[in-house]
Amino acid sequence: MGVFAFCLKMFWNVLKTRLWLDRFTQEGGFMSVSGTLRFGPFVLRPTQRDLLFNGEPVEVGSRALAVLFALVRRHGQLASKDELLAEVWPEVVVEENNLHAQISALRKVLARDPAGTKYVQTIPGRGYRFIASVERLSSPSVEVSDSFSAEGTPPSLPNGPSIAVLAFEDLSPDLSREYLADGIVEDIITALSHFHWLFVIARSSSFTYKGRTVDVRQIGRELGVRYVLEGSVRSTPDHVRIVAQLIDATTGTHISAERFDSDLKDIFDVQEKLAARVAGAIAPRVEQNEMARVRRRPTENLDAYGHFLQASAHVYQWTKNDNEEALRLLYRAIDLDPDFASAYALAAHCYCFRKSYGPWGADREQAIAETARLVRRAVELGKEDAFALSSAGYSLAYVVRELDDGVAFIDRALALNPNLARAWNYSGWVRIWLGEPEIAVEHLKRAMRLSPLDPAFHAMQAAMASAHFFAGRYDEAASWAEKALREQPNNLDVIGSLALSLALAGKVDEARLTMTDLIRLSPERRLSNINDRLSPYRRTEDRAKVVQAARIAGLPE
Repeated sequence: MGVFAFCLKMFWNVLKTRLWLDRFTQEGGFMSVSGTLRFGPFVLRPTQRDLLFNGEPVEVGSRALAVLFALVRRHGQLASKDELLAEVWPEVVVEENNLHAQISALRKVLARDPAGTKYVQTIPGRGYRFIASVERLSSPSVEVSDSFSAEGTPPSLPNGPSIAVLAFEDLSPDLSREYLADGIVEDIITALSHFHWLFVIARSSSFTYKGRTVDVRQIGRELGVRYVLEGSVRSTPDHVRIVAQLIDATTGTHISAERFDSDLKDIFDVQEKLAARVAGAIAPRVEQNEMARVRRRPTENLDAYGHFLQASAHVYQWTKNDNEEALRLLYRAIDLDPDFASAYALAAHCYCFRKSYGPWGADREQAIAETARLVRRAVELGKEDAFALSSAGYSLAYVVRELDDGVAFIDRALALNPNLARAWNYSGWVRIWLGEPEIAVEHLKRAMRLSPLDPAFHAMQAAMASAHFFAGRYDEAASWAEKALREQPNNLDVIGSLALSLALAGKVDEARLTMTDLIRLSPERRLSNINDRLSPYRRTEDRAKVVQAARIAGLPE
């Protein structure tokens, strides 16, 4: 029996519970509650699906927890018995006594706080009402300092274990196979990210050290992590050797070293074993078998996997030509494996880049339809794939303008993998479009902390500028936009964002100078066609605010 099959058998009961939790999520349960919520000494965390009392986890049954989520989601409102039964036991016929039992269990948990006995109010003959005062908080799974401002400060160490996986040195005779080494490391990062207790730096930041000789202690300081994993990969068409070293970045001390030799067809098993051993070296108390629940092979077709890795390498170049080559490679990967969820998701995301690069013209409707097709296929195939879900959700929101489904897919991705920086970044953007700028700020802070050296960090800064703009903090929005422009001085959207922020901050002369720069670079922009370029803002007042600010800044009619 292989490693994956053995672990799957060991954790079958966990998986059965997870299946029900996923069903509950899809029916509007946990992820319908946005952000972490506090009432009294309790903290309810939807993405972690748990309850804390004075900062410590509380043992509470999954059904009782589901009842609590359903009640809090209707905070202050009546939750009828029929509604609760339908939500907590979807498509299952149960007696009311089951609901009464879970309410009783929940009240016992809440009674840890003397006032908690009154949190859940019974409405005789009708249902229940949650009446405690609820405060919305941010929702990171590992507590980290919110040290990011428009000026930027070095990140501090998280309270829990933290790690950066550096790009492995490629020692292969065929230099054209470097993408395989990068793909192996990216999958190791993904596997480690599923341990919710472990803070994992995003690939986009850790790969900035690729090809450089930098002391691991400096890397630890710059990324704000305690551990660094480095290594090498030597591959031939049929065989791969991986050597990895785990290092304490605070002291430079080597903790462990591992070497794996494997046929290339077994590469996914090697990645799984290496991630499990790294996790075990950092926290031996963690059951290694958990890896079986979170690690899944993206595809059984190695040729499709190779095309996907090559496409990913092109996407990270952030150019129009590379984006088109990535799309070609991804369609080839899909031809080789029609069930490759991540390939569909990344292909959909390539259409986001196409939209950003300029007008589609006559191809607009076809591009929107194709994006929708790719997204639906990615979500259908990737129900447990955080990468596929988050990329698909963002593409659905941005290109197809289906915000509700888009944010639901991103929220599900965050529940599966709270260390996925791109998902927090995507969530920030979509929350802006939904009219939730304060939630966007918190989610963007999380993305920045997970990937402080991200080559696309300017995009996070641009999102932060937009969030503060719609929250009415125009000076702070302008500061973030200026920061983004220092990284990408010719980003037309950020130049526009700066002009709008300055206009509503009362700095009209500066706004008009900035708008002049924008018109010089993009002379076709006018108030008359501004709707063609607007992001998919749900609120009418947000769209009106953009138009008002553009008029003040001097955008021609």
